[in-house]
Amino acid sequence: MQTQSDKIARRRLGLSGGGELAYVTAGDPSYPGLLLLHGYASSSATFRDVILPLSRAAHVIAPDLPGYGESDPLPAPSFAALSDAIGELLRHLAVGQRFIYLHDWGAPVGLSIAMQSPELVEGLIIQNANAHRSGFAPQWEATFAYWSDPTPENKARATTFLTYEGTRDQYTRDVPAEVVAKIKGEPWVEDWRVLNLPGRMEMQRTLLADYGKYVARFDAIGAYLKQWQPPALMIWGRHDAFFDIAETLSWIQDLPRMEAHILDGGHFLLETHPEPAAAFMTGFIKQTRERSATRLRD
Repeated sequence: MQTQSDKIARRRLGLSGGGELAYVTAGDPSYPGLLLLHGYASSSATFRDVILPLSRAAHVIAPDLPGYGESDPLPAPSFAALSDAIGELLRHLAVGQRFIYLHDWGAPVGLSIAMQSPELVEGLIIQNANAHRSGFAPQWEATFAYWSDPTPENKARATTFLTYEGTRDQYTRDVPAEVVAKIKGEPWVEDWRVLNLPGRMEMQRTLLADYGKYVARFDAIGAYLKQWQPPALMIWGRHDAFFDIAETLSWIQDLPRMEAHILDGGHFLLETHPEPAAAFMTGFIKQTRERSATRLRD
């Protein structure tokens, strides 16, 4: 028999600024929200194997960020604009208390939402998400040069990842072959198809430039984390070619009570480790809710 928490629905929201946002919901709306934010160049499909188990502990909301998956691109893309679109979705769904899952490109979006309403954050789930200088692996050097001197030549060097091979690398680069073998199918093929839709490539170049503004906010983000100390869970793929493993220690220094798990996966950890990741997340959500209920009773 199917229960309410077993129902996964795909929906669309017309945004006030134009275009539509595609998103998935699952679980009881009376539960705290769980906002799942994917990274470049994927979509809510990243979460396909964890939505159902998570929906038994939270009201799951998994959007395709604007310009990814089935969501329309924004007229003027930026991480602030992406955050505004996801904030509009949360208001549309009347989501109050929420857990926020941060991954890659989703980190600027989720942290912006968290910092705007820190009292609503039940907890953060951090999966290969960068918020410190320590996280930048060596291949970011071309991007740093572009941010410092945005010439056409530096822009070209910083965006060499915008190829089919570069898209596949998000899943496979520096990941051991036996771990890559656990990936079901070739999810990068769909990512590459979407990247080649009208306007998407230029959107990636615009967002890469705008990511520099996010990096400029790292001190403010660190101050938010240290002041508010949101409950946090880290699940991290140790073979990430893009965010250095040193980033995990920076997160722990900001959030010393954080529960942390380093797994034998890559940048897209959920492609190879959905079962343990879902178990860690479900346990974290339930335990955090129980602690909150105990504090309220006391």
